[in-house]
Amino acid sequence: MSKDKTARLNRLLNNGRCLDIALDHGVCNEPSFLNGLEDMPAIVDRLVAARPDALQLNYGQADLLQDRPGRDKPALVQRIDMGNPYNATAHRVMWALLQNEHDPVLPAVQRDAACVVVNLFMLPNEPDLFRQCVQNIARVRADCDRYGMPLMIEPLVMRPHSEQGGYMVDGDAEKIVTLVRLAREMGADIVKADPTTDPNDFHRVVQAARCPVLVRGGGREDLQQVFARSRVLMDQGAVGMVYGRNVYQHANPSAVVDALMAMIHRGASAKAAWDIYESGGEREAQGTNERKGNVN
Repeated sequence: MSKDKTARLNRLLNNGRCLDIALDHGVCNEPSFLNGLEDMPAIVDRLVAARPDALQLNYGQADLLQDRPGRDKPALVQRIDMGNPYNATAHRVMWALLQNEHDPVLPAVQRDAACVVVNLFMLPNEPDLFRQCVQNIARVRADCDRYGMPLMIEPLVMRPHSEQGGYMVDGDAEKIVTLVRLAREMGADIVKADPTTDPNDFHRVVQAARCPVLVRGGGREDLQQVFARSRVLMDQGAVGMVYGRNVYQHANPSAVVDALMAMIHRGASAKAAWDIYESGGEREAQGTNERKGNVN
């Protein structure tokens, strides 16, 4: 990695670790992803107060984070591409485009982002989509080097759309490792990878990346299962997580952040993380009752 990227990377990775909360789902054009993101100023306020390491946003929402005064706020991870593979409806033409065609990395530099992120989709029978992603990465890599901007590549291997009414994660370790290796070969400074079906295989992904690996969360799941899998993935060599719906679609996102930060930065067990989450929920509920004058 270029030494010019070190300052930004240090801002993103707190002592080499990171919890990045993804709030960039608006460019997916999928209504179900917006549950919990209807009021972006409110959710950004809430998550800034929760103090994760980073928030992942698009250009049009980055002001909600970066226009805040002071330095004590999460780092900005700015998405610079968009595509249509997340929709429940199958499309005749699949595409992935950069959000700013002329100078795609410059807006992130102007917003003082710590990192940019771009997809590398691998969908069954969609070679043109894959080629577009490769072209996007090739287009932005040189600019990232020129601007001293770390490049996060998000390799996504997906199953056929017909299996579950949408392109869902294919957790096959062989496929994920191969695509992550391609991301590294193309110059990834950070990899955001899907978990393998057996999380005990994830060390192979870390080995292929040869750079910091953050685990992608995907759709909302049972939180205890999320914590249990996250602990194994961290033990397999991941340096952190990129979770979105598993945080912002919960009633108490701050408590989820507290629990994940304890796992990532303090090595908490899955059980300890769950206890932190539950106690956080109790504290928030108590605070609500106190504000309403309902405490006995």
